[in-house]
Amino acid sequence: MPQLLSTINDPSDLRRLDRAQLQQLAVELRAFVVESVARTGGHLSSNLGTVELTIALHSVFNTPHDRIVWDVGHQTYPHKILTGRREGMAMLRQFGGMSGFPRRVESQYDTFGTAHSSTSISAALGMAVAARNQKVDRHSIAVIGDSALTGGMAFEALNNAGVTDNIRLLVILNDNDMSISPAVGSLNRYFARLMSGKFYSTAKQAGKNVLRNLPPVFELARRFESHAKGMVVPATMFEEFGFNYIGPIDGHDLEALIPTLQNLKELRGPQFLHVVTRKGQGYKLAEADPVLYHGPGKFDPAEGIKASASARATYTQIFGDWLCDQARADVRLVGITPAMREGSGLVRFEREYPERYFDVGIAEQHAVTFAAGLACEGMKPVVAIYSTFLQRGYDQLIHDVALQNLDVTFALDRGGLVGADGATHHGAFDHSFLRCIPNIVVMAPADECECRQMLTTAYQHPGPAAVRYPRGTGMGAALQAELTTLPIGRGEIRRESGAAVGRRVAILAFGSMVAPSLTVAEALDATVANMRFIKPIDRDLVARLARTHDALVCVEESAVVGGAGSACAEALADLGIEAPLLLLGLPDRFVDHGDTAKLLASIGLDAAGIEASIRARFGALLQPAEGARPTARIKSVA
Repeated sequence: MPQLLSTINDPSDLRRLDRAQLQQLAVELRAFVVESVARTGGHLSSNLGTVELTIALHSVFNTPHDRIVWDVGHQTYPHKILTGRREGMAMLRQFGGMSGFPRRVESQYDTFGTAHSSTSISAALGMAVAARNQKVDRHSIAVIGDSALTGGMAFEALNNAGVTDNIRLLVILNDNDMSISPAVGSLNRYFARLMSGKFYSTAKQAGKNVLRNLPPVFELARRFESHAKGMVVPATMFEEFGFNYIGPIDGHDLEALIPTLQNLKELRGPQFLHVVTRKGQGYKLAEADPVLYHGPGKFDPAEGIKASASARATYTQIFGDWLCDQARADVRLVGITPAMREGSGLVRFEREYPERYFDVGIAEQHAVTFAAGLACEGMKPVVAIYSTFLQRGYDQLIHDVALQNLDVTFALDRGGLVGADGATHHGAFDHSFLRCIPNIVVMAPADECECRQMLTTAYQHPGPAAVRYPRGTGMGAALQAELTTLPIGRGEIRRESGAAVGRRVAILAFGSMVAPSLTVAEALDATVANMRFIKPIDRDLVARLARTHDALVCVEESAVVGGAGSACAEALADLGIEAPLLLLGLPDRFVDHGDTAKLLASIGLDAAGIEASIRARFGALLQPAEGARPTARIKSVA
């Protein structure tokens, strides 16, 4: 354990160190982050970029009394290490271990849970207003990345904060020119111009020449570099919002950071500090390729990340290849991503079809309505977005796309449990929140081939359609080169039970749950239906299985409340069919982080858990039958 870091158990220990010791602590902390992430996997580049900023914040401010809100949350490993959780890094993002994001239940220093972007300024403003109204002398600090600032919510908060009186609010723009993918948009271009050598150095020197005529002021500017920068950089849009803008300053220079923060601490009203950092700072491999080292798995720090050859393509790769194939077949296709080029599999598409590729930044609401506008003019937009991030564009999905029945295809990656990123990133609710929307078609593939077919089906459908697929690889199903479609609203039987009447169980499986259901079916001699469509549900298939089986089991890797199983129950009720029905899916609680297989086992959605649930509910049916009995009772529906 590094000598200084081992003595830091909370920020009060940090505040006893002198400036030279803090410099040494930064070196030790950065090395510890690299070593820890190499053992567990996790976010690396972003955390290496916030080492000095984290030290400076906890040195200057009286945390946890003063509140720090981190945005988006994957830059908080140094913060966790310095706030009593150093030993917890050994189990970072693992089942039963520490989260990779801030969590209020984990530490009093985690003042606000974050993992999706652009929320920090709103939350910190709420805290600042609460402190003012409660007459508590407390600072509220929002640390937001330059790409997170592309989210409209951040500007809504700036607009509100700039006219809020008598608050102690500090917004720190952590400008590293990146989110996960390289930053995009006019805001990023503005920052680039602001930091360009000719513009900035000219303005800086002109300001110094003026200040030389006022020796006390010039001395202040010389001693506090940030003041000089704040005085010489022309008025910014942040000042127009009502903030006192300071910067930009070097976010890796403690000699600039600490005095600047100490000075800002004495000021009231909305303050805005612009710091420039580098993703991957201090680890040459991450500096050279911050995207690759954004969220690596385990690796050797000395050798770096080695390319691994997988025998099976991931669903993300299946989508990326399909998108290029479909674009070749139809010039109307455009691909849209909210700052997730790599994660959503659009790298090849951008390379081959740059004029049809649109990264809109971390702006999911805009992505959806942008697609709606394209569809209005006869284009064929495909929005590649994680299931959990589509939640952020839900109103636009309903109002701007579905209400107008526009032809937009949604490729929803990370449907179901995603593993180490945990509750904030699980695609837990899409079955429920999508199927209640009129006009939309919703599909979930059982394997890679079906995923490709469903994407084509969604694209060819003249209205809104979504294909949700899981993270990682599938079963290794052979792919068809052709762009073929599936009949909408029709499932299929994958296995037929040979059991006698009185023992017949049918499992209605959706998407990723087809494979474990087939395993269970072998043990129970059950029928398995690959339902394929969450909406429209295959009512004919549901009815047929209810009439020919003694019990039905619906299994999905999405919230059981209002999910695909509920759609089956609604279909049976509407048809007037009574049948014993067991609904299995994600429970009515937020599922924690950890290895996906362990998470599925913990909630009973692996093969063993599904079988156990069926035996617990329908054990009597699975015993040798004494005689036949009706398999379904049909109500009179006058």
